[in-house]
Amino acid sequence: MRRTTLAVLLVISFLAAPLAAQAQPTGKVYRIGALRAGKPPTAYVEALQQGLRERGYIDGRNVVIEYRFTDGSFDELPHLATELLRFNVDVILASGAPAAFAARSATTKVPIVFVHVYDPAEIGLVTSVARPGGNVTGLSQISTDLGGKRLELLKELLPKLRRVAILWHPANLTNLAQKKGVEVAARTVGVDTKSVPVQDPDHFGSAFEDARGVDALIQTDDPLFATHRRQLAELAVRSRLPAIAGLREYVEAGGLMSYGADFPDLYRRAATYIDKILKGAKPADLPIERPSKFELVINLKTAKAIGLAVPPSLLARADKVIE
Repeated sequence: MRRTTLAVLLVISFLAAPLAAQAQPTGKVYRIGALRAGKPPTAYVEALQQGLRERGYIDGRNVVIEYRFTDGSFDELPHLATELLRFNVDVILASGAPAAFAARSATTKVPIVFVHVYDPAEIGLVTSVARPGGNVTGLSQISTDLGGKRLELLKELLPKLRRVAILWHPANLTNLAQKKGVEVAARTVGVDTKSVPVQDPDHFGSAFEDARGVDALIQTDDPLFATHRRQLAELAVRSRLPAIAGLREYVEAGGLMSYGADFPDLYRRAATYIDKILKGAKPADLPIERPSKFELVINLKTAKAIGLAVPPSLLARADKVIE
């Protein structure tokens, strides 16, 4: 896999001014560092912009955002986290557990707000959900809940589902939690699971070879998979393997189905944490919140390509259907 890090500095422009009552003081220009494995989708950036704009943070007047991201790998995250600190950022927004751990390893003083982290207390990122402790807080998800829901959707799509593969990234602690969540849910409904670990895009093809003989595939949420979502979608179609992921962008790239949190909404809500911290709140005292919006997206064109008829009941529940 190409390990070249794509380190990009973006200064975000906020196009709409908030009400005067919401405006922040103009004497201070805040610096926010954003750290992620993989380039952030435009929708996430726009949602963060909106959330900050609603709270009075205006580009060129009182806020500058420094973005650092990789090509989907985790290796350069510690270096990029340290680089952000050289900009004297006031807070770091970390997307995903690898970025959050890299940021926490780089600093115990600069506040860190994370999004898209599964079971943060279980993996040791925070002390507890109610009182995170330290300099880290944010928005989390529970792996068992989502694993069970995705399996339920596959069962509705494939009533005779007997065996499912789990595509996961072993270097990501939260992927292990997600895998276990699917396995727990599968045991309760009598479905066998096959573990398919992969951590390099060059091995995606062999991973799908390993998945031969299963009825469907569940893809864990991982920055590497998100970055290479089009390649994974194409492999699933080529293998005629029904697959479900967590990101809408996977389905928009040609994947069959996704169910997960509304990630733009999480980035919009992250702005609330950032605002509180910039106004003096301590991350240790800000309870971790869970997503409040989830979405089901189905690609009918892909279903047709792999010879599947999607039940009307499933289509009726979809938040978006791509035809």
